Amino acid sequence: MTRIFNDPADFADEALAGFCDAHSDLVRQVEGGAVRRNRPSMPKVAVITGGGSGHYPAFAGIIGPGFADGAVVGNIFTSPSTQQAYSVAKAANSGAGVVFTYGNYAGDVLNFGMASERLNAEGIRAENVLVTDDIASAPPSELEKRRGIAGDFVVFKVMGAAAEAGQDLESVVRLGRKANDHTRTIGTAFSGCTFPGADQPLFSLPEGYMGLGLGIHGEPGLFDTELPTAVELGQELVRRVLAEAPAAASGRVAVILNGLGSTKNEELFVLWRTVAPLLREAGFTLVMPEVGELVTSLDMAGVSLTLTWLDGELEQYWTAPALTPAFRRGSVGFEVSPDGQAVDDAAFVDAVHYSSTEASRAYAGQCLRALEETSSLLRASESMLGDMDAIAGDGDHGRGMVRGSAAALEAAATAFAAGAGAGSVLIAGGDAWADKAGGTSGVLWGAGLRAFGERLGNEERPTPDVLAAAVRAFADRITGLGKADLGDKTMVDSLLPFASSLSAGVSSGSAIEEAWASAAATATDAAAATADLRPLKGRARPLAEKSIGTPDPGATSLAMVFAAVGPHFTAVPVTAAIN
Repeated sequence: MTRIFNDPADFADEALAGFCDAHSDLVRQVEGGAVRRNRPSMPKVAVITGGGSGHYPAFAGIIGPGFADGAVVGNIFTSPSTQQAYSVAKAANSGAGVVFTYGNYAGDVLNFGMASERLNAEGIRAENVLVTDDIASAPPSELEKRRGIAGDFVVFKVMGAAAEAGQDLESVVRLGRKANDHTRTIGTAFSGCTFPGADQPLFSLPEGYMGLGLGIHGEPGLFDTELPTAVELGQELVRRVLAEAPAAASGRVAVILNGLGSTKNEELFVLWRTVAPLLREAGFTLVMPEVGELVTSLDMAGVSLTLTWLDGELEQYWTAPALTPAFRRGSVGFEVSPDGQAVDDAAFVDAVHYSSTEASRAYAGQCLRALEETSSLLRASESMLGDMDAIAGDGDHGRGMVRGSAAALEAAATAFAAGAGAGSVLIAGGDAWADKAGGTSGVLWGAGLRAFGERLGNEERPTPDVLAAAVRAFADRITGLGKADLGDKTMVDSLLPFASSLSAGVSSGSAIEEAWASAAATATDAAAATADLRPLKGRARPLAEKSIGTPDPGATSLAMVFAAVGPHFTAVPVTAAIN
């Protein structure tokens, strides 16, 4: 259990600040994360790792010569935002391009991908390397769907060393993807982890059982099995990883026996006593093996075994020197220039000037009250949504929605006070939601609110047709980004029925208040019906069977919010546009 904290909502931010102060000789804090204290003396590729907090030493703990140039740090188990990724990349870039590398999770893919698009548009070359090492999360026929877990460490290390050696962007990307293709991991959990401020772990296991096939975001294993002896566990882990050996695998392997947070090193050494001989008996040479905590999950009790089959160039970079706060190897003799200048956060903030009509300003007040209602509702529902998400996910949905809606409300209120109309108020709120909530739902809610605001504009009080069209724009933006369909067990399962019902009601001539209320009831029923579905998208997909019987938290929260905000969006008759 995490016992040392102030406000649980500030835990990740305070941990990052403390880390950067404790290791100020090697790192400095910037907007969105941390970068190396010293800039390279010559332009080099900037390798930027990233993801949610709770995995130390991943991701910030491996910043330094021979490893990463920066880390983008999100909230606990939550993807960092596009703005965070962009800001860290700008601070780490030294002129040779940047490459983001991270585990294959939907929120990370969306946010780092959008940050890369923004950087490329500005002339800074940016690439992405995804890690997909978890053999338990998808079959070999669907390698692209696998999660990234402790194999992150090997991929990051190879890329960091290659960049340090002066390889160009294309070569660093190629080597990272090659390392990923050669890496396999299997893990098991003995108990769940507990968020700061929570009184229960995200999951529990029956006495004497373990969950095989764990995730690193607090997810339970894919199936429970009786807890074996150390010898039996070592045999099982080795058997499963070797069964997934890549084609034309070599006889030289990098090996990581990784602790997840509260499994002690002595326990790992006992397990290593079985793992290492089995690998050697199978004909493998173990190259600089690592036994310890490298990619954790708060205080989860568990262990994972990672193998990377090496060739000449992968071994060269796996064994190369590195100097970071949490990992040191060999003697580092890299030349660095004097301390780099701190990033000026103000450089990323442009002055905003709003123009709107009185009619739109009046409706903007209603939009602001809708966001107030949303923030209050989600704050009261945080525990319920988190518990629902923990059944087959990482339990962060409630916290992410609270952070996102609170940030949206603050930004929208600032915009409103500065004279913004309805569209700009919702756009400001949406951008803040995406920036502060992180994760897939944060990206999608933020993008959806922005689309809603863009359709409303700042010139008119919306008619029922315009309001229905704005909801449709919200839905189209979310489905376009998330690529989810009805039946995938996501927020889309309540969103699309809501949008369709509202449009049908407005088209039939129903009063907008009645049409919205009817659509909200439809969405509520649709969210409840997701209990019967198997998830086909998102973090719950690997634990699909455990999800059956529980409604999708994203569909549930969306239905709740849309029901709550209806009176605010429809309170004043919107029967005609006002210029």
